Amino acid sequence: MTREARLDLGRRRRLGMVEAVWGEHKTARQIAAVIQQMDAAGELALVTRVDDAKAAAVREALPGLPVHHHPEARCLCWPEPPPPDPALGAVAVLSGGTSDRVVAEEARLALRCHGVAAELILDVGVAGLHRLLDRLEELERASVLIACAGMEGALPTVLAGLVPQPVIGVPVSVGYGVSAGGLAALHGMLASCAPGITVVNIDNGYGAAMAALRILQGPTWGGSRGEGSGVSSSSSA
Repeated sequence: MTREARLDLGRRRRLGMVEAVWGEHKTARQIAAVIQQMDAAGELALVTRVDDAKAAAVREALPGLPVHHHPEARCLCWPEPPPPDPALGAVAVLSGGTSDRVVAEEARLALRCHGVAAELILDVGVAGLHRLLDRLEELERASVLIACAGMEGALPTVLAGLVPQPVIGVPVSVGYGVSAGGLAALHGMLASCAPGITVVNIDNGYGAAMAALRILQGPTWGGSRGEGSGVSSSSSA
């Protein structure tokens, strides 16, 4: 007997974010079933870590739903993301090199799915610091910065020493030898001498996007305090 996935359809109301679906270890049939459930609930579906072959199989299984494949982010999305809400501010998603792009694109798409304007700024790694310095004036327009970097992962530290916005570091599993699949970048970001950096797990573009979303929403988010939610705005629990 096939059992439907038990989705967290109240997450948007509680937290202001939709439930994302991890696609890497699910079959195309399981992903298709989840998307159908999300669609039936009137909720946007975002599926991460989906390769091209699996994406094609999911779309073939859902001929009535034109599911959008974003290969540059390894994601599926239905429907297309809403237009940006200017009230939420904007996020700049930076990558040290082109090899970090997939993780950066995942972060950008996740933000777009929540109505957040997100600009991708590629190839501003510290090996050519002038490339980053040339974009500092442009970065002033962003409320939050997400920095994706592999190798030694120095980009978030440099950013946090130059600009006042919150910086979220995403270590990327790019590199060889002692880079150890992103561990060197993770350790470097965690050991940063620039105070106040937020660091997420290796390759976790989605997690970085949700950290940025929480910052943007701040204490103004009241989705969980609606009638019948059972959550008091004065609760400290």
